[in-house]
Amino acid sequence: MSIALIFQTHLILGYVAWLLCFGAYILPWLKSIDRVAAHRAIATLHSFRFFGLAFTVPGVVGGSLPAHFAIPAAYGDLATGLLAILALATVRIRPVFWLFVAAFNLVGLVDLVLAYSHAIQVDLPAQAGELGATYAIPILYVPLLMITHVTAFYFLALAARDGVFTRRHGVER
Repeated sequence: MSIALIFQTHLILGYVAWLLCFGAYILPWLKSIDRVAAHRAIATLHSFRFFGLAFTVPGVVGGSLPAHFAIPAAYGDLATGLLAILALATVRIRPVFWLFVAAFNLVGLVDLVLAYSHAIQVDLPAQAGELGATYAIPILYVPLLMITHVTAFYFLALAARDGVFTRRHGVER
C-alpha cells in the first residue's frame, strides 16, 4: 500500500471514528448543557491549537515538508488558538465572548479548509512521512476540530434564532 493511500485511509478513518464518538458521547452532552458552556468546551479544545506551530520546527517535521503547507497551517492554528483563549478569557463579558467565539470558529474553519487545499496542491499524502511527529495532527486532531467547528456554527445559528445575543438576563440555552 502506498504512503499516500495509507495517509488517506488514516484521514478518512479519523473522521469516521470521531463522528461515531462525537455522535454517541460528545454531541448529546453538548446539547444537554447551556450554549455558553457548550461553546466554552469547544473553545477549550481549540485553545490548544498553538500546537500547530510544530509544523515549522525542524526535527519535529522533515526538512522537505512543503512550506506552502506548513507555514499557513502553523500560523492559522496559532491565530485560532489565541482567539479561542480570548473567548475563554472573556466569558463574563458576553458580547465580547460571542465575538471571539464567532471569530475563532471562522478563522479556524478557514484555516482547516486552506490547509486541505494546500495539502492537495503539494500532494501531502505522498509526502506524509515529512510530517514526522506531527503526523497525528491531521489524522487524529483535525477531524475533531472540523467536527467541532461545524457544531459550533450550528449552535451559533440556534443562539441567533433564539435571540441569545440580545438577551441581558436569563438562561442562555
